[in-house]
Amino acid sequence: MDKNANLWAMAIHLSVFAGYAIPFAGLIAPILIWQLKKEEFPSIDPHGKMVANFLISILIYSFIAGLLCLVFIGFLLLMVLGLVAIVFPIIGAIKASNGELWKYPLMIEFLK
Repeated sequence: MDKNANLWAMAIHLSVFAGYAIPFAGLIAPILIWQLKKEEFPSIDPHGKMVANFLISILIYSFIAGLLCLVFIGFLLLMVLGLVAIVFPIIGAIKASNGELWKYPLMIEFLK
């Protein structure tokens, strides 16, 4: 993978953090970058799928944890998910900058 492709792959992973500044940008930005750049750099396609799968998985896990807040265990799960939502994209970006594809743990694979 060339240096520009590595940069765009890293941007896909890190763009998840845009949601902390602008609501829903963390969902839209990675998918938008992926869709706009996957033709130019085919090697970033797996990174886009990985991040999209991670986002969908986090949404599902957050919904379940939110329901489990009724029995108090959900609060702990939400804190763990918050930590995972910060750490995993950083690890993915570091791996992407080195030209590697990192599979997010606990990710449900919707897009293959």
